[in-house]
Amino acid sequence: MKVIVVDDEAPARERLKSLLKDQPGVEFAGEASNGREALELWERSQADVVLLDIRMPVMEGIETARHLASQERPPAVIFTTAYSEFAVDAFDAQAIAYLLKPVRAEKLAAALAGAGRVNRVQLTRLAAGSPAAARRHICAKLRDKLHVVSIENVLCFIADQKYVTVYHTDGELLIDESLKDLEQEFAGRFLRVHRNALVALAHVTRLEKDDGGHLQVYLRGRPEPIEVSRRLVSEVRERLRTGH
Repeated sequence: MKVIVVDDEAPARERLKSLLKDQPGVEFAGEASNGREALELWERSQADVVLLDIRMPVMEGIETARHLASQERPPAVIFTTAYSEFAVDAFDAQAIAYLLKPVRAEKLAAALAGAGRVNRVQLTRLAAGSPAAARRHICAKLRDKLHVVSIENVLCFIADQKYVTVYHTDGELLIDESLKDLEQEFAGRFLRVHRNALVALAHVTRLEKDDGGHLQVYLRGRPEPIEVSRRLVSEVRERLRTGH
């Protein structure tokens, strides 16, 4: 069983690494100090289990778990944290493990033996108790490599049948998510301008009509404008005028 350790505090990582040495059948496969590093490490190591702190800079543990759970063959996740308010009593201990620091050897052994893959329902409950429920990153594979894009760098989401294309400052990614869910999650940052398009408010530069009289929105860093649906014109104008 390959295990990676993710915690922003070096002493905490060292303690977990020392505890893992005494666990039979466990192979330490690396460490990371935040969620983004963890995703990159997991992609390289394909570890079976991730010991994951919750409160971390760059990308917190709950968001990291959401990205891991979306992979084709996700690892089991064991949350390790000093904050007991994140513990959700309704969780099935066989489906997810949750360890409070300082982690004890016997508790870690039991968690490793029974850890399962965190599911969407559990992640939703955890996110509901998190101070930052909306993701700060979009994660997807491109040419068999995992890419992590900061939500601040996303220009727009464009839906096309089953998939959504994420256009960002350095390219584009394809994700298997619904535009409706993305609109709800990022309501403060993105604005629906068409039934198949959400645009980032921070990247909007202007509204302009084309030769046919159709209103279009222009985004910083994207040469092609996006058409605004006629039924949304008033709402879009008002939202851009007020800025919220």
